[in-house]
Amino acid sequence: MHTMTRHTRAASASHLHPQPRSPRLTAALALLTLSAGLLCTPTSAAVRVKDDEGNTVKLERPAQRVVSLAPHVTEMLFAIGAGAKIVGVANYSDFPEAAKSIPRVSDNSRIDLEKLLALKPDLLVVWLHGSAERQLEPIRRLGIPFFYSQPHKLADFPEAYARLGMLLGVEAQARQAGADFRRQYDALQAQYRGRPTVRVFYQVWNRPLYTLNGTHMVSDVIRLCGGENIFASLQTTAPTFDPEAVIGANPEAIITGKHSDRSETGLEMWQAYPCVTAVKRNNLFSVNADLINRPGPRILQGAAEICEALDTARKRRPDK
Repeated sequence: MHTMTRHTRAASASHLHPQPRSPRLTAALALLTLSAGLLCTPTSAAVRVKDDEGNTVKLERPAQRVVSLAPHVTEMLFAIGAGAKIVGVANYSDFPEAAKSIPRVSDNSRIDLEKLLALKPDLLVVWLHGSAERQLEPIRRLGIPFFYSQPHKLADFPEAYARLGMLLGVEAQARQAGADFRRQYDALQAQYRGRPTVRVFYQVWNRPLYTLNGTHMVSDVIRLCGGENIFASLQTTAPTFDPEAVIGANPEAIITGKHSDRSETGLEMWQAYPCVTAVKRNNLFSVNADLINRPGPRILQGAAEICEALDTARKRRPDK
């Protein structure tokens, strides 16, 4: 959960069904094994960094052919000036415009291993979801380096950029991108620091109804804006429940991500519960789903939308 767009929901529910290897895939595996061996010659440009799961990623030289297996990763790689080194991406990698022309190697439910291996990547930047580990295991056995990208807080981005920049040999651009992100983050933090707290229910989806707990980056955005995620303390990252749980918590604002390919936001269901403060005061807000649900460079734009929504909720308090 995108990172949590529509690809997140499908990916988290998907299952890998092993199938016989085609002759082409067998040949690709053999070729990649040979290529991996050729890359083992030590050079002075060797790099070593930690990924977001704490794993050490080692490269004998900066990567020249990278595959991105999440839309937010694709956006991050372009942001640090490494777009030209991306040879394959996941479905829904649609920003920036140049990303749309890069070959797709995965959809909601599976990775096309044959297509991925044919691209001869020297680095995979991946995102953890339900079936990722099983699907990536055949590639892991070949020794292709993996970098797990799973930022949890907005303040993590500058360092994440720097580490990716080292892996791809674009350190200067990456640090500049990180500095720009930090300036924007600091400006938002200064603008909304000290605002009265707004209790928020963040609705990822309404069928089934589920949200995100306090470990997810969306909660960090809500905190930045002076809000409080009413379900932050739950153990499950993306818990599901009945509307009665939200009614009992009585949030002052309900926010969801709006997708451009849907006419409804899912907030319409709450009109049946006028006793909820968010409904009573018309504090039902939708923001651009790609901006807020993808833990990528544009998330501060999504954060600005949420901050404005919470300011609107504050203005609608009876004492105002």
